[in-house]
Amino acid sequence: MAGNFKMMAKTLYGFEPILAKELRDLGAGQVVEGVRNVTFEGDTGFMYKANLCLRTALKVYKPIKTFQVFNEKDLYNHIYSLDWPSLFDVEKNFAIDSIVTSDVFNNSMFVSLKAKDAIVDKFRAVVRQRPNVSTQDPDVRINIHIFKNTCTVSLDSSGSSLHQRGYRILTNIAPINEVLAAGLLLMSGWDGQSDFLDPMCGSGTFLIEAAMIACNIPANINRESYAFMHWKDYDPELHQKIVDASLKKTREFHHKILGYDKAPSAVRKSQENAENANLAEYITVERKDFFYTEKPVDGPLHIVFNPPYGERLPIDVEEFYAKIGDTLKQSYPGTKAWLITSNLEALKHVGLRPSQKIKAFNGKLESKFVQYEMYEGSRKAKPHNNPS
Repeated sequence: MAGNFKMMAKTLYGFEPILAKELRDLGAGQVVEGVRNVTFEGDTGFMYKANLCLRTALKVYKPIKTFQVFNEKDLYNHIYSLDWPSLFDVEKNFAIDSIVTSDVFNNSMFVSLKAKDAIVDKFRAVVRQRPNVSTQDPDVRINIHIFKNTCTVSLDSSGSSLHQRGYRILTNIAPINEVLAAGLLLMSGWDGQSDFLDPMCGSGTFLIEAAMIACNIPANINRESYAFMHWKDYDPELHQKIVDASLKKTREFHHKILGYDKAPSAVRKSQENAENANLAEYITVERKDFFYTEKPVDGPLHIVFNPPYGERLPIDVEEFYAKIGDTLKQSYPGTKAWLITSNLEALKHVGLRPSQKIKAFNGKLESKFVQYEMYEGSRKAKPHNNPS
């Protein structure tokens, strides 16, 4: 499959400009931001590279046909007309994901079933056998998007969502999505040029994503499989070349990445996940209550964290967020601190004026990602006493 073709990377709300920049930096052509997606052009090697390296993409789709659809017969005929046996073997199982915004069809499940019939019938006609459908971890994923009368059929080159990096074996009660964590870090301006702290680190996602950004390690280096590996045109040698070339671009990191959590189980999970990501040498996790700590380094410190929202973890929200503000103000001079919360009331109790406020979504929860800048000279005369 020579030459460039159009692709689309799916992302989270508000991350379109970051993803577009990532794509341009990787060498994509014709980069255009959409809503929760970015379209671009590249060749097969670039598709492999996009899946390996993009930090803020959830999926990378390869559109294979766009057509007008006015009824179910149109849908069936157009999908049947594609040469499916040239794309994947009959031994592979497949699944169809449909997204429908149309007066013609009001049920995405119906669209998926109709498309499945067309693909199975095509295989029967050409190879006298049919592939199996599997909704649990299929080899091949096909995406159908119908908007009004326009239908686009794409191959999903990623398979399971790209936030599943492969390093996070252990999680805590409310883990942050890896793509969300990476996007927030990039949005916060994290570039690996200072020390970093997550003072409520949970299972360590911010710490690991921060280390990968700092060292320019490909986001999905620990992931074992992608859906494109099951396509007929998969080129393992080319894929390995892309992996090797990407690893040659890693860089050394000369600062500290620190994580605190007051729960011993969270400290253990963070440490094990850092080990799984082969990043334990860069990440130090300690059992500490943030409210009884002081800035651990002399120079600039970049803080990003995801405090409890009061949704899943029981806290006195008013008191907890007031303590966040007090601790930052009194004990963390010369820091840029970012936090994400879906509890917008809670932010009123921090008692600091945010220098930036960005809308984001943590899962389905509308959230705010806010920055507080602590200047030198605001340190309290004496430190807190740690009760532990």
